[in-house]
Amino acid sequence: MAHDLIIRNGTIIDGTGVTAYRADLAVDGDRITAIGDLSTETARRELDASGLVVSPGFIDLHTHLDAQVAWDPLLTSSSWHGVTTVLIGNCGVTFAPVAVDDRVFLAEMMESVEDVPRDAILGGLDWDWSTYPEYLDAVQRMRPALNIVGQVGHCAVRYHVMGERSLTDEVPTPAELNRIRDIAEESVAGGAVGFSTSRILLHVVPDGRYVPGTLAPLDEYLAVADGMNAAGGGLFQAVNDFATKPEFEITLLREMARACGDVLFSGGAGNSSNAGVDMFGAFLTDTNANVGRVTLATQTRPSGSLCGLAQISPVKGQRWKALMALPTLADRVASLKDPVTRAALVEEGKVKGLWYDANHIYPLGTGSSPDYSETGGQSVAQRAALLGVHPVDFVIDRLIASDGHEMFNTWFFNRNVAGLAQLLTFDHVSPGLADTGAHAGQICDADMSTHYLSYWQRTRKISSLPDAVRKLTALPASVLGLVERGTLQVGRFADINVFDHDALASEHPTYVNDFPNGAGRLQIRARGYAATIVNGVVVTEQGTNTGERPGRVLREFSRA
Repeated sequence: MAHDLIIRNGTIIDGTGVTAYRADLAVDGDRITAIGDLSTETARRELDASGLVVSPGFIDLHTHLDAQVAWDPLLTSSSWHGVTTVLIGNCGVTFAPVAVDDRVFLAEMMESVEDVPRDAILGGLDWDWSTYPEYLDAVQRMRPALNIVGQVGHCAVRYHVMGERSLTDEVPTPAELNRIRDIAEESVAGGAVGFSTSRILLHVVPDGRYVPGTLAPLDEYLAVADGMNAAGGGLFQAVNDFATKPEFEITLLREMARACGDVLFSGGAGNSSNAGVDMFGAFLTDTNANVGRVTLATQTRPSGSLCGLAQISPVKGQRWKALMALPTLADRVASLKDPVTRAALVEEGKVKGLWYDANHIYPLGTGSSPDYSETGGQSVAQRAALLGVHPVDFVIDRLIASDGHEMFNTWFFNRNVAGLAQLLTFDHVSPGLADTGAHAGQICDADMSTHYLSYWQRTRKISSLPDAVRKLTALPASVLGLVERGTLQVGRFADINVFDHDALASEHPTYVNDFPNGAGRLQIRARGYAATIVNGVVVTEQGTNTGERPGRVLREFSRA
């Protein structure tokens, strides 16, 4: 009998970290059915992987595709970067549990925290659920192209139980605490992988108050752990306030690792010294050895926001605002070329400065791939000084020369590039904080997996290719407790990438208006991916979506 698919002559990197080897791989239905010399066997379809790597599909541990899946079930840009499974429900912001009268609040909170447009959320979702398991049912009905793992959010749970009091530091009553515990149990029993929370002070609702849960006490989290444990155990995900309460946040993570055994948190290398890197290294080593499993998800480059002529203006001022209000990119470039208009824009820019410190803004260039400047990069301020011009003049010249297409990366996070290189080598660090779906008009880091492989592994050689693939596959699969996914083995689910390691690269971010009501977002494509397969079905081929949507909401997990 012919197989459904044979991938022939590929270099197998199976996700376990072992040395690569040459073999064919067969798929039948949604499973891998053979690996080895299959030269005498046939298939209804074959892919020639000569000179290419065959690996497990990548797993993104930090996305906010909770709403986008409704109007973009292909889950771009993730599906263009070898991702086959995404984790949603991060940072405590989810759309369930929800009462009918609270839908607007949850939509506005998601917009305020994650820059997903409120009207797109309210108009793009059916809102035919109240509990989190019912929300997961709705996501499955959307027929996503990729696998989706969901976690219930603290913000929604606390607001559902405590109402307006949830936005304060008031502790829940004993009855409310029991209700929070019960919702955590109900959610995990019904298919959530765990519970997420946000504690960073940057996350606020539209009126400026901290999101529900920001100021929650330790006892509230331990009640959540009790609820998850009653349902068989779950993952605790957090974004922590290391800026003002580092000691409490470390205690929280450690106690949750003790209480529920699986913790995922977000962090980076910081902007100056290696103090944060050293702290994370010591904490990860000690906690994993002596308490419970804890994993840090981090970005793979300096990041924060992109400015240019697409969405975020290089200068915040009325004249620049009028420029950005022009209907097309070509109109804006034409206006920049007008001497009178340019003079007015430069004058305003010299008074106000660029929208952020020019020492921390870097041009992405106009080459075949964006230049993220980790190696020998020069900021806008440095480049302008070398040319003897004002940074605003420098930016305008670059925008005109690129017909308005060049973008400029603002380094809010991970300016300490040397520290980031060190952080990415730690055993319990996952290079997967893409934030895909969030900050849609500000940044697009959905290519974190591609950038990690092409820059940190191929160019900087901070790890072997088998170990880099392991960190994108088996490691996050283990964190989530995925069943029979994350490695290439006979009998496992066929989530597979076929890619050209030498050609792998990110393309430049572009701005499109494809959200409901014509709202815009940034997206980023890739080069080098020959095919990505989800549950045995090819979902992208040569960088293009096939239109197939075989993804599943994964609801069964293996807990240690």
